[in-house]
Amino acid sequence: MRLSPYLFFDGNCIEAFHWYAKLLDGKVAYVQTFGETPEGFPRPEGKDDQVMHAQVHFGDQILMGCDNPMDKYTEPSGIFVALGFDSTERASEVYEALSEGGQVRMPFGETFWSKGFGLVTDRFGITWVVNSDEMSAGAEA
Repeated sequence: MRLSPYLFFDGNCIEAFHWYAKLLDGKVAYVQTFGETPEGFPRPEGKDDQVMHAQVHFGDQILMGCDNPMDKYTEPSGIFVALGFDSTERASEVYEALSEGGQVRMPFGETFWSKGFGLVTDRFGITWVVNSDEMSAGAEA
């Protein structure tokens, strides 16, 4: 079994996925626009250049997404994408990059369980939990 987040975007999926791939050392492995779908596949009007499906691979992990084919886009709610890093330094770097042009929900800092944890909604409207696997002093393994 594979569990993979599937994200909806407001017309900027390809920009977001290229940025995530660069930031997180991944590779954009697949992109298909609505205009490239086979004849007979329902196509939302005026969205031929938008992404029908895309994948970014991070080793054996996959992040998938598309541009919302509906008429009205709403930012995702009730879900976060969680990232865990071996090093607090790398977690902090990624958190800061995700914060640029986004909205800080919880500043990155030490908690009772981790030397580095933060919550941020990036400029694409996706909320991320960024966590360092390095435990705080006094935290139990």
